Amino acid sequence: MSILITKNTKVITQGITGKTGRFHTNLCLNYGNGKKAFVAGVNPKKNGQKFEEIPIFDTVKNAKNETGATVSVIYVPAIFATSAIWEAIESELELVICITEGIPVRDMLILKNKMKKNNSKTLLLGPNCPGLIVPEEIKIGIMPGNIHKKGRIGVVSRSGTLTYEVVCQLTELGFGQSSAVGIGGDPINGLKYIDILKLFNEDQNTDAVIMIGEIGGLDEIYAANWIKKNMKKPVIGFIAGITAPPGKRMGHAGALITGDFDTAQSKLDIMESCGIFITKNHSEIGYLLKKIL
Repeated sequence: MSILITKNTKVITQGITGKTGRFHTNLCLNYGNGKKAFVAGVNPKKNGQKFEEIPIFDTVKNAKNETGATVSVIYVPAIFATSAIWEAIESELELVICITEGIPVRDMLILKNKMKKNNSKTLLLGPNCPGLIVPEEIKIGIMPGNIHKKGRIGVVSRSGTLTYEVVCQLTELGFGQSSAVGIGGDPINGLKYIDILKLFNEDQNTDAVIMIGEIGGLDEIYAANWIKKNMKKPVIGFIAGITAPPGKRMGHAGALITGDFDTAQSKLDIMESCGIFITKNHSEIGYLLKKIL
């Protein structure tokens, strides 16, 4: 079993003809069930054309109606990205995955407000995220497929590169993954840790979860409190930025310490008090998992 997507999910790529969209769609096509999963692309100026035998449509709505797709992945430039997300939401897709980074915070605030006012049922993953993968079945986004292995460990992270490092370590130690999900590092995003943790908690084929966080914001603290009350499976937690000085933004737009509770150490202390197995060294995550299981 997997969360959010399966090997039978039908996917639209918005921005399929751009450099990034072409490159990563091609990699996704050649991973697992990708050739059957990726059924449409969208570019208003290239309606009727094809990319690697994938038909290109002028709108998301037409792509959905013609192919039955339920998921969209977005590689549109930041200035147009929220418009692309909203088009997918208006088309009532089940899940929209926005890979684009650099979207202005104001644009995301407006978008999230529109989603709330319209009672949107569409789930949004990202922006500024690597996507998600069900190892050996399907990947949607930019995660390197070769490091993943099918198994029973769930991974959820704000950081793309740390996700890859941890997954590679798990695979080398013989721990496969049920699903790996990148929620993105921007301050305003869609699905949160708690949303993904709930799905892993209910997934019969996930035995434990790795939660990778960063300095900045309070999402990890909210997640820790939820875990304490609800999680039935062991969770290993890591926070990047343990040596970051206050007021310093570390890479991601959301990784900015602004108070007493969004430092790495504060988060780790709260996570540990909530029953999460913590480590300050991400290279030890796999070994810690081995001890727990």
